[in-house]
Amino acid sequence: MRPHTDGGLSRGLLLLMSVATGLAVAGNYFAQPLLDLIGRELAIGPSRAALLVTAAQVGYALGLILLVPLGDLVERRRLAVSLYAVTAVFLLVSAAAPNGTVLLVSTALTALTSVGAQVVVPFAATLADPAERGRVVGTVMTGLMLGLLLARTASGALSELDGWRTVYWVNAVLMALMAVLLRTFLPRLGGAVGHRFYLGLLRSTVAMFRYEPLLRWRAGIAALSLASFSVLWTALTFLLVGSPYGWSESAVGLFGLVGAVGALTAMVAGRLADRGFVQIVTGAGTVLLAASWAALAAGARSLVWLLAGVIVLDLAHQAVLNSSQNVLYALRPEARNRINSAFMTCLFVGGAVGSALASVVWMNGGWTGVCVLGAILSAGTVVLWALERITTGRAAAEPPKTPVDQGHDPAPAKGAVTTEAVTTEGE
Repeated sequence: MRPHTDGGLSRGLLLLMSVATGLAVAGNYFAQPLLDLIGRELAIGPSRAALLVTAAQVGYALGLILLVPLGDLVERRRLAVSLYAVTAVFLLVSAAAPNGTVLLVSTALTALTSVGAQVVVPFAATLADPAERGRVVGTVMTGLMLGLLLARTASGALSELDGWRTVYWVNAVLMALMAVLLRTFLPRLGGAVGHRFYLGLLRSTVAMFRYEPLLRWRAGIAALSLASFSVLWTALTFLLVGSPYGWSESAVGLFGLVGAVGALTAMVAGRLADRGFVQIVTGAGTVLLAASWAALAAGARSLVWLLAGVIVLDLAHQAVLNSSQNVLYALRPEARNRINSAFMTCLFVGGAVGSALASVVWMNGGWTGVCVLGAILSAGTVVLWALERITTGRAAAEPPKTPVDQGHDPAPAKGAVTTEAVTTEGE
């Protein structure tokens, strides 16, 4: 496997980066189907065990804000490898946790550093040829979404072998292996911004929203899309364990395999984006996202319609997410990690809000209420995409803005790195 070639990413390296992102993200979801087992062994109540999910969400959000922007400041291979290695250590702590407090803290720290996946995604976009960036990003994001969707299935299967701790031991070994492989095969890729200080980097990340209108639109679209996605996967368990389905928890976990079918379409969306159809992919994705809820509503008593709705929704969400990333990664190559940090933070907030709303709506409105909520959120993506197209068309007709108005960083400080340098080992 060659680390980097003049023709872009090798297939081996692209596969490695896809697997690496999936493993990093999966670690944040392993505990969800195991809360009851963990609670019994560590003698903690259900409410405290549920805090593990919250700890993972908070830790990941902080990592997106505080760590991902560093990819524009420091050497990126070192950053990615360090985050994967430290994540492996925190997973080992979780595997050996003697009580609930230690597990809670280690879960939060694991989520904090697992954002190494969000360093790898823009890394792949930078290494890719511009004409193939959509395919590359789609492939890496497929790995990420498969990790997210299959984590629950894998954790249930591994816990059957030797308890819940087995999940963390296995994931720790795999993350350590990924750190070694990334260190071996990734090229060195330097930071590209003129900021010499960390706080300036964070301020610049927030300023991206001010200077990049497309970031605002795409962050809003993606946040609503993931909110709709989270509404489905949060409420789906409630539907399947009740009447008329009456499935067991293990059978519900296998339903993640259905979602994986939709996740695989990210590569198709990426190829279409490379051919100049990125806006069509986004528009079609938002419309399909809204339409999927009609099938899901019919799925209250029909497994066929439920399966169709899940596949279409996952397909549409992937199309929206992948096309949005392609739009944003083309804006400012030197600010790719900061843009990704801002975008993914909004995406994550949307998902968290969707999960919270789904639980409340299910208690009060059942599956019908959930479908109405999901349809409203999905319709919001259609509206935002239409507004983006209108405002972008108007902006194109206006006189060009000055570099400062466009949001470019001010002149770099003396001695700061201002260009991205890609080198292989030994150069």
